[in-house]
Order: sequence, then C-alpha cells, then structure tokens
Amino acid sequence: MSANTPALDAATERRMEESRARRERTLDRRELFGALVLSSAFIACAIALAVLATPERELSLPVALAFVIAYAVAARIEFSTGTGYSVPTMLVFVPMLLLLPTPLVPLLVMFANVGSELWNMRKRGVAPSRLLYSPADTIFALAPALVLVLVGAQTPHWEDLPLYALALLSQFVVETLVFAIRGRFIHDMRMREVLNELTVGHRVDALLAAVGLLAALAAADAPLGALLVLTLIPLLRGFEKERTARIEHSLELGRAYRGTALLLRDLLEEDDEYTGHHTEDVVELAVKVAEEMGLDEDARRETEMGALLHDIGKIAVPDEIINKPGPLNDEEWAIMKTHTVVGERMLQQVGGLLSSVGRVVRASHERWDGGGYPDGLAGEQIPVPARICAACDAFNAMTTDRSYRKALPLSVAIGELRDNAGTQFAPDVVEALIAVVARETPDWELTIAAQAEAQPTGGRSITVSSAS
Repeated sequence: MSANTPALDAATERRMEESRARRERTLDRRELFGALVLSSAFIACAIALAVLATPERELSLPVALAFVIAYAVAARIEFSTGTGYSVPTMLVFVPMLLLLPTPLVPLLVMFANVGSELWNMRKRGVAPSRLLYSPADTIFALAPALVLVLVGAQTPHWEDLPLYALALLSQFVVETLVFAIRGRFIHDMRMREVLNELTVGHRVDALLAAVGLLAALAAADAPLGALLVLTLIPLLRGFEKERTARIEHSLELGRAYRGTALLLRDLLEEDDEYTGHHTEDVVELAVKVAEEMGLDEDARRETEMGALLHDIGKIAVPDEIINKPGPLNDEEWAIMKTHTVVGERMLQQVGGLLSSVGRVVRASHERWDGGGYPDGLAGEQIPVPARICAACDAFNAMTTDRSYRKALPLSVAIGELRDNAGTQFAPDVVEALIAVVARETPDWELTIAAQAEAQPTGGRSITVSSAS
C-alpha cells in the first residue's frame, strides 16, 4: 500500500469483510424475511403508483429500454462503503424521472436492478437468493417519483429546481429510514454506523444528481441525448478499480498483521508453554473487558492484539528466569523488566498496525500510580488497551498455578483487584473486569460472601503479576 493510502479502521474493515461474506452466502431466515417484506412492500407501492398516477409523458418502449440498460450498466460500478456499496446510478436515475413517464420509473429501476444483480451473480459470485433483495434495493426510487407526481414536476424545467431538490431530499429521508431498519434489525449494525455510511452515499448521490439533472434539462426534447452521461462510466470504472485495489491491499495487510501476531504467539508458546496458554486466556478476558467498557473497534483491536503479544519480549528472557521456582533476585528482575521494551522493538520492526500495538505492549506493566515500568507512566498517560492488559494479566496470573505457588481463590483475586484499584490498576478497568467475571461465574453470590471474609490487602502491589 502506498504511503498516502489511508488504512481502514477496524469497524470499516470488519463491515467490509462481513459484507463480502454475506453476498456470497444464501440468505438466512432473518434476511429472507426482511427481503420478502421489503420487496413485497416496494412492488405493491410501485404498482399502485404506476396505476393510479397520471404521467405527463407517453411511454416509448425503446427509450425506456435504453434507460433501463444504461441504469444496469451504471449499477455494475460499486464503491464499497462498508456494509453496502455506493453506485453512480443517479447519473441515469434523475434523467429517468424527468424524461420517462415518472410513475413508471420505480418499476423500470427495479428491472434494471434485477439485471445488474444477475450480472453480479455470474461475475462476482453473489448468491442467487440475493436476487430477492433487488426490489427492496429500489425503495429509494418511490419517494422522489411520488413527490414529482404530487407537485406536478414530471418534466424538466429550470423553474422547478426547488421541487427537484425536494424530491431528492425525500429520497434521502426514505433511504435513511429503510437502510436504518435493514442495518439495525437484519445486519445488527449500530445506528452510528448506518448514518456514517449513508452520509458518504448521500454526498456522492447529491453530486451525481446535479450532473444527471443537467443532462435531463439539456435533453428535454431528445431524451436519449441524456445517455451521453454514460461517457463518464469508463472514468468511474477506473476509479472503482483503483479503490477496490486499495481496499483489497488494506484488508490483506490487516490479515497479514494478524497472521504475524498469531505466528509470534505460537513462537512464544513453543518457547514457554505456560506463557503461551496464559496469553490466550488474557486475550479472551481482555476482549470481553474492552467490550464491557464500550470501547470503539479500533481500541478493541489494539486491546486484543496487545493482549496477544504483551509477553512476546519474553522470548529474549532466559528460561531459567522465566521458570524459576521462586521470587526473582534484583539482577533477574532487571532482566525480566526488559521484556516490554524488547517486545515493542520487535513489533516496530514489523511496522504498520503492529507498530502501534508495540506501544500497548511497552506500557502493559505500567501502574496507575506511576510506579510501573519501563517509563513510569501514570493515570491517563497509560493507553487504555495497556491498562486493560495489565489488569487482565494480573488477574489471570493470580487465578492460575505458577511455578512458585498455587492459584489463588477467585474471591481473593477479586479482593486484590479491588484493593489495588486506583494504585496499581485503573479503577474503571477493575470495575469492568469484575463485571465480566461476575457474569461468567455461576456461583458469584458465594464468591461475594467469601470475599467479604477475606483479609484486606491495604492497597499493596500484586507481586504475582509482575513476572507474568
């Protein structure tokens, strides 16, 4: 990827991967229900509009067919936005509204969408069942067609520009409502994600709608002349290929970083079996804590990768220190403390995403009160993913057998976390960690009772985590 190509954020990367996988598989039960409901609603409304509304233009089958083919060609150009795709169809859709019988346009657009989806099935491996969504994907066409019919602006005239703007606004409103319903209830998207994607699509649609409107106004007496906008298709096709290549490169790079991280984890496990298994447990717990805290997906990814690699620097620590059956002396402890710096250096050499994860690895043994290592960071200076890794690392170390002691009871470990919140650990991380443990521990009430009888630790450092 070139230096000026922005990397995809974690949420966009996830949505793109999910979208591609979804297009290649058969509709599940919920998607099938959604497709049938939305498509049936569109077809009913489109037929009602075609039958009940009076068009201001006569239907010319050759002209209508030419526009349907042109629309299908434009729809084959797809710019991925995450969960969906933005297509430059406004170049053709706006002239269709003003140069064809307006009440028929939604149905004609549906036929074009079906043709485009058939092409996607053949060329892009889209599952045949996805064809059921073609009518649903045309719902956006209903609102502007209805508005133009109601306000009597079915043909192109400069003085009707405010009415055309109203029709475009109605399209965006309906599109937002429908996409929000699909995103939330069918694809489990957050509303913020839905709005972010729609903002990108609407910005592109508004710009292309202006070009389509100019074409319609210029071709008022010769409708087929509006199809000269298709001369832009090769240019847009080039942009599509370039964008797709960059996205593919970014996704492949993300997979490569994750593969490298897993390979490093495997090397660590081969070097020290306990540390490898300990790392897997810390990763699972850290991800749950990050979700409990409501972190965004970029922070959750950094937390996951940081937890996966927080001990990678121990490859450079002698086995006799790692596996020593007792406390470390000052010299051994000084060597042990170098593992976070070594880990960061290793990840910086890989670069990219793992370079930023190296910052988390370096800070994974800092303390909330500033008494940690290697930099003595305190409070908000410590990256949030590193704070989570530190607490989860300590908790797992306390609740598993070590070479020099047996695992502590769950109640004692939780007591240690609470007593050291605000000194060794970030208070909000401790709260989230305990909430995760509480939710996943069947005998939580018994644990609370046992914890009440435990001796307070007075805020001392949890030394069992230091060599973890």
